[in-house]
Amino acid sequence: MRLGPRPAALGLLLLCAVTAGAGDAEELHYPQGEHRSEYDREALLGGQEEVDEYVKLTPEEQHKRLKSIIKKIDLDSDGFLTESELSSWIQMSFKHYAMQEAKQQFVEYDKNSDGSVSWDEYNIQMYDRVIDFDENTALDDAEEESFRQLHLKDKKRFEKANQDSGPGLNLEEFIAFEHPEEVDYMTEFVIQEALEEHDKNGDGFVSLEEFLGDYRRDPTANEDPEWILVEKDRFLNDYDKDTDGRLDPQELLSWVVPNNQGIAQEEALQLLMNMDLNSDRKLSEAEILENQDLFLTSEATDYGRQLHDEYFYHDEL
Repeated sequence: MRLGPRPAALGLLLLCAVTAGAGDAEELHYPQGEHRSEYDREALLGGQEEVDEYVKLTPEEQHKRLKSIIKKIDLDSDGFLTESELSSWIQMSFKHYAMQEAKQQFVEYDKNSDGSVSWDEYNIQMYDRVIDFDENTALDDAEEESFRQLHLKDKKRFEKANQDSGPGLNLEEFIAFEHPEEVDYMTEFVIQEALEEHDKNGDGFVSLEEFLGDYRRDPTANEDPEWILVEKDRFLNDYDKDTDGRLDPQELLSWVVPNNQGIAQEEALQLLMNMDLNSDRKLSEAEILENQDLFLTSEATDYGRQLHDEYFYHDEL
């Protein structure tokens, strides 16, 4: 998952986020924090290709594949899906599609098909040309300087991902570059990168003021704007786990690397709320099949996408 100013893989969380920012997609899915079930249906039938694939399956085949997916989600094979099992499955789905996307990108970036992506090939794919900035010379134009800083950060991450010091990144290294949150050896680099950007006083932590960046309250205003209040709440309740008023490196990691766990848990709870007919806080196969439409328009099946992906429904996988 790209970090900082280059958001990318969160688009995998919601099918329509391929063409919209992840934040926009989540706002459409949960406007004012309320789940909008119509969005799930729009996401399932949003593209003509998805519609065409979906209608190719007979009801019998849909039923067969769905039952196979249910069986795979049921980790303890007790015949019921719990919140934990649903959440784990959704998180696994996120990761699977992130990896699939990275593999597809790798082929596109590897211009000479030699099995590795060089820094020049990355530049050509991203910017249609090879870009080379002097690391020690700032540019006068503010916009160009901002781009230079981002480009240099990309280069540092590219070099960190390149474990074997070869001329380019192999597939595993490319995945580490594109999705450092999935690779252990990139964790320290991600934290250090975030500290360099946000830890202005160099104490190894990020205070609330540093978290908010350049924001300064309008002296004529009685209170902070709504978005600042939201950000302060996130800092205090989501990230500052030890409530010491600052983010340590591990707390900082939970901010700069989006955590799919919370999103998966929300969707799991939403499914239980809408499909648990006998209120036992778990879903039987019968309850799921009775609400098949809802289940197929949720993140549990990636809006029905898993019915077309053998990785999820094939019995031998």
